[in-house]
Order: sequence, then structure tokens, then C-alpha cells
Amino acid sequence: MRFTKCTQIFVISCAIAGLANGTKVPAQENASELALLRGAAEGGDTTAQFTLANRYYRGLGVRQDYSQALALYEKAADHGLAAAENRLGMMYELGLGVPQSYGRAMTSYRKAAVQGNALAQFNLAMLYESGKGGRLDYTQALEWFNKAAEQGEPNAEEEVGYFHQRGFLGARDYEKAREWYKRAAEHGCANAQNQLGYMAQLGLGMEQDYVQALDWYYKAAAQGNPNAQENIGYLYQHGLGVDTDYVQAQTWYYKAAGQGNSNAENQLEYMNQYGLGIPSDSAQALAWYRTAADQGNKTAMENLRALSDRLQAVDPELWQAANTAAQQAAETQAARRVRIANLQRQIVDLEMDARLEESLAEPGPAETSAPAIGLQKLRKEADKYRAEAARLRAELAGLDVLAASSGPAQ
Repeated sequence: MRFTKCTQIFVISCAIAGLANGTKVPAQENASELALLRGAAEGGDTTAQFTLANRYYRGLGVRQDYSQALALYEKAADHGLAAAENRLGMMYELGLGVPQSYGRAMTSYRKAAVQGNALAQFNLAMLYESGKGGRLDYTQALEWFNKAAEQGEPNAEEEVGYFHQRGFLGARDYEKAREWYKRAAEHGCANAQNQLGYMAQLGLGMEQDYVQALDWYYKAAAQGNPNAQENIGYLYQHGLGVDTDYVQAQTWYYKAAGQGNSNAENQLEYMNQYGLGIPSDSAQALAWYRTAADQGNKTAMENLRALSDRLQAVDPELWQAANTAAQQAAETQAARRVRIANLQRQIVDLEMDARLEESLAEPGPAETSAPAIGLQKLRKEADKYRAEAARLRAELAGLDVLAASSGPAQ
């Protein structure tokens, strides 16, 4: 019931569906701004180099060009800018404009991490936790997660909580897990809020409390967390802490399924198959089973196999028609999930870059000089990223919401 960790957002780029053609801005404004940035960058200003590199990296106001971005990040990193070193690590980890290399990514992350860059500390920890590049090391992962968490990075705080919950380095410690989850939750991490709900629901290290679980799930769901949405649906379906309400269950399952949550899809399959609060519809159930099974959901695979065998035995022609429709629905949903995920990732990345630009407005000890392009310019750059994120958020609105009338079999 744990959603893909929110901590992973720091190494996701818009490479899959980037702003390859650049964002349209007034030509005069674009030319003057680029001239200012280029002049400062060529003059050796590391902040200008980083800011201009971000433009090329995102394709914001210019055509996306990883080679140009890489060269500028390298210049800024050579002069000690930790944020640029961190971005180099991301490019090597993802293979953006360079051959993918976890080793080089780790080297860049470490250079930025030892300077105190929280995002680099997190990214370095993620490599150790995932074992990418053959360097699985939970001790190192937790050490770097702790460093980033102590700086108030909510996603790192959530990771520290998860380490204690799962007992990766010893006995499980639910009390410490809740402590870190609460810190992350207070900083707005939806996954941490969902995890607090999960612990309350199961009574992990505490008395089981469905009401508290629902409260945390609602907080996470308000941020669009699909795992929390699925969990709310489950509580309503089974009457845990609330009266059984299949309509509410279906509503929340559709919200989660709209973002590709396979458990929610499997529950919708089950409700359609057995007519829980809705008329029984084997064709619709088959479509949802297929959709979830194609994502690797083992329960859905078993249910798909059982329902298919039954339908074939009862009415082969009906099964053939339903199966064809189900396959088409699964393909449509798969394409839709990709589009949603790309938009969500771009939004997260743009907002992260806005934070980075603002952080450069107040140079820390790692910066070699005050930014020549000016603090107002840096804040204006941050506003540009947020404006683009808002535009994409408007595009996303409604796309990640399914209703009963728009199920996969339609």
C-alpha cells in the first residue's frame, strides 16, 4: 500500500516528454534575457551559467539542448557550484546528453553532497538504496538520507522513516518511523502522510485506529496521492472506521485508477464482477483486470485468468468480444498513464528548479561570488518555472480523474 517513494522525484527529468520545442515567450524579451545570461555566463558567473544551463536543460524559452546544458553545468561545477554538480549527476544517472553512468553520477552527487547540498545527498542515498551501478549499501544510504533530512528535506525525512519502518539496518522501530513520517508530513510530503495512515490502519507500533488512518489518507489524497485514494476506497468498501459505502469506495478507486494505481483497478474489477453497489458487469470487470494485470499486478492476473476461463466456458463469443474490448481499453489506459506521469514529473521538476533558482539568490559558502545577474533576475527565473508548472498543471487537471461513466470498457 506504499506508493512509489516521493523521494525519487529528484532524479526524474522531462526527458520522456520534455519541452523540446521550447516555451513560447516574447522574442524581444527572450533575446534580451538570453543576452544578459550569456554575457554573465561567459564572464564566469557561476549562477548565470547554472541558470542558462537550466534553460537548455528544460527547453524553457529556448530549444532543449542537453549538450549546451552539460557544458554550462560543467563550468559552474568546476567553480564549486554544488547545484550544478548535482545536476550533472542527474544527467549521468539518466543518460541525458551523455552515456548513462551510475559511477559518474555517484561521483558528481558526492562532490555536491559533501558541500551540504541536500538534493545531492538525497540522490546519492537513492543510488546506495537502489543498488544502481552495483553499489547497494543501506548503511551509506541511511547516512546520506539523514544528512538531507536534518536540513528539512521532506522526501529524505520520509525515507528515514521508511528505513525504520522496514528495519533495513536492524529491528523495526515504528516509533522512530512515525516520528520521521510526521516531520515529512508536516513539510507536505504526501507519501509520508499516507504511510502514517497505513501504520494507523494496521496498528503498527500503536493501537489500531481507522479514524486516524482515514484522516491521514485524506490529507495525502488532497495532494493527489493515488495510494491514499485507493486506501480510502478500501476503508469504505469494507466499512473500516466508516459505514460501508460502495459508492464512496468506487469514487475513490476511480480517482486512484485514473493515475494508474493497479490495486484500485483490481478493486474496481472485483466490484464490477460481483456487483458491489453497481450492476454486475463481467465485460467491465474483464477490462479492469486486464488493465491491472498489464501493470504486473499478480492478484489481477489471477482474477483475469479465473474470469476468462469462466466466460469462455459459458459463452465463448461473449468472452471473445469482451476480451478484445478489454485489450483495447488496457492499451488506452496505458497510454493515458504515460501522459499523466510525464506531466506530473515535469511539474515536479519545474517547481524544484524554481526552488534552486531562489536558493541561488542567497549564495551559501559553496558559492564563489555574488551572482552578477542580480537577485531580482534569479527570482524572475523562478517565477518562469512556476508559471510553466502552472500551465502544465492546468493541462493535467481532469486528465487524472476517471468516473464510472468513463471506465476502461467504454
